[in-house]
Amino acid sequence: MAPWRALFDTIILGNPLGSWLLALVIFLVTFTVPPLVKRFISAHRRRRDGETLGAAVELTAVLAERTSRAFLWGLAVWFASRELALPPRVEGWINTAAVLLFWMQMALWTMRAVRFAIDQRRLRSTGPDTLLKSSMEVILFAAGLLVWSIAFLLALDNLGIQIKPLLAGLGIGGIALALAVQTVLSDLLASLSIALDKPFGIGDALSVDDVQGTVEHIGVKSTRLRSVNGEQIIMSNADILKSRVRNFGRLAQRRSLFTLDVHYETGVAALAAVPGAVREIIEGTPNTRFERCHLLRLTPTAVQFETVFFVTQPDYQVYADAQQAINLRILEKLRALDVAFVAAVPTPVRIAPAKDGKSDGAQQRLI
Repeated sequence: MAPWRALFDTIILGNPLGSWLLALVIFLVTFTVPPLVKRFISAHRRRRDGETLGAAVELTAVLAERTSRAFLWGLAVWFASRELALPPRVEGWINTAAVLLFWMQMALWTMRAVRFAIDQRRLRSTGPDTLLKSSMEVILFAAGLLVWSIAFLLALDNLGIQIKPLLAGLGIGGIALALAVQTVLSDLLASLSIALDKPFGIGDALSVDDVQGTVEHIGVKSTRLRSVNGEQIIMSNADILKSRVRNFGRLAQRRSLFTLDVHYETGVAALAAVPGAVREIIEGTPNTRFERCHLLRLTPTAVQFETVFFVTQPDYQVYADAQQAINLRILEKLRALDVAFVAAVPTPVRIAPAKDGKSDGAQQRLI
């Protein structure tokens, strides 16, 4: 027998030296080749930055980048141990660690795939990008809770632990917990509804009942608004969904309706010229679209014209500037047409005398 064959047959810790060398080679290959492939994919992706690689190629690249070194180390040890005869306790520890690391890596890959799907949806979305940004936290929280729970249960099942009694116990405990924290669960489900339905996003101006403000944060339990006065308003997600929400952030245009109260002594010819004059003024104002102007009502005090126009940009500053310019030009034009407006008539006030017939400031009341 050759000396080198005798050397390979030397028993070390219960295994021939050749088995140890083969296990070492397997360990080095398993631990070094995947990181090299990972670096190659990352470098290739950086070189082709900005190019469309396809969803499958992109997903493979992001999953490779999310591969844990602890998982690669455990995988290398497990493969290497297949070539060795180890004590049952040591082999059990290696198998347990390998199972835990495997399902941990599965959970990491699944979460990265969920984030990748959200990013792809955002790229295809034609709406405001803030919607998916604001809902990503909620979606990832719910997905993480589900994915890590399933991975934990599957790991226990692979380790030979009976999970059916555990599932039954979790079911009973889950019902009791749901009853105890139903308010929190209600807000959580409401946050998921906001994330999936996307009625508003970060930066949208909302009116919720008597509260007005701009959305700053959409969380798992609450949504935070910055009011027009500057303070932060915190509202639970469930309360928001129960309310009627006006989202001014998605205005495509603003509608304006106003009335002109003209004096009855104005001539009929001048009254007939009012709609045309108003239309000319509105059509000559930038960022506006004229809708109508009609003499609709004859009130006891005035001849009333009703005017409707649209500001084609949703910004309130643009609307205010347009309304101001239109008002000034209407005043100028109607005065030139000798059209008189009806002045506001103050409500008459009579002082009721006191019971003794004398007027006392402390006893005065309005009739």
